[in-house]
Amino acid sequence: MSSIVIAHEHPDWFKPLFRELTAREIDFETINPTQHYFLPEQQDFPFQVLFNRMSPSAYLRSGLQGIFYTSNYLKHLENNGVRVINGSQAFRFETSKALQLILLDQLGINYPKSRVVNHLSQIVAATSGLRFPIVVKANIGGSGAGIEKFETIQQLTEAVENNKIDFGVDHTALVQEFVPARGGYITRVETLGGKYLYAIRVHLTGESFNLCPADICQTTDGQQLVRNACALDAPANGLKVEAFTPDDAVIETIESIVQHCGIDVGGIEYIIDDRNGEILYYDINALSNFVADAVNVIGFDPHQRLADFIEYTLSKTSQKKTQLSQI
Repeated sequence: MSSIVIAHEHPDWFKPLFRELTAREIDFETINPTQHYFLPEQQDFPFQVLFNRMSPSAYLRSGLQGIFYTSNYLKHLENNGVRVINGSQAFRFETSKALQLILLDQLGINYPKSRVVNHLSQIVAATSGLRFPIVVKANIGGSGAGIEKFETIQQLTEAVENNKIDFGVDHTALVQEFVPARGGYITRVETLGGKYLYAIRVHLTGESFNLCPADICQTTDGQQLVRNACALDAPANGLKVEAFTPDDAVIETIESIVQHCGIDVGGIEYIIDDRNGEILYYDINALSNFVADAVNVIGFDPHQRLADFIEYTLSKTSQKKTQLSQI
């Protein structure tokens, strides 16, 4: 019986966590949600906790079947009392940019002006009231996949007429204003246990929508970083990063978002609109890769904090199980 099972499909992203768990002698196993099965009648499981690390970008690695399967599997585990880190609620938000915007709107949090569409015929009409340039984003993306920028209505119309719009795997997309970034950067805030962990500014090149923090290869002063992930399927993207601490109001907003999403470990991205100085929140990530070479960037190893959280979760789960057995 393993203490924890880690469900993931990417061969490299979680090696730093595995090393930390091994060093602490925490017994764990891994499963691949893209090649898996479960029994609907099963009520007892040979593990205390499952850590969901399934990626919405798995479809780029022949893992499309794992995305929708994972939603069912997590719900089955939760229905039978298994503690799931980043469970079905978190994964539901992870796999729907539309749901993310609905939540932000409900919470009164500013986000880029957007429309949700499900058919090619609706895209041009959906731009009514939006300022160009705009981006079309697949509802299920990950690692910058399924995002395309259009400078003019003519350029967009041509793409529609030639059927060159990617709606992604659930045939739903966002039509969204492209926000010019004040200072040429976005800010990514990582959270753990529903609380602020650290933040980084990612300086944009304008050439890529892939802002995977584990793939960023240098600091703002040009120091090369040791990349700990994205090694197989993402080239070094030339992005630069620096540590940053947001103000208290931003941190409070971000903690509210992840707590409403049920995200145990995740990252939120926001941008300052250069047109008016407004802070806009635009991406909620339940699958969060920590920044490469974190000690040199932020001053500590977040995988150690994550392992602390896992140990705490295992302890609380074990205590609860003992209490239930005594009733």
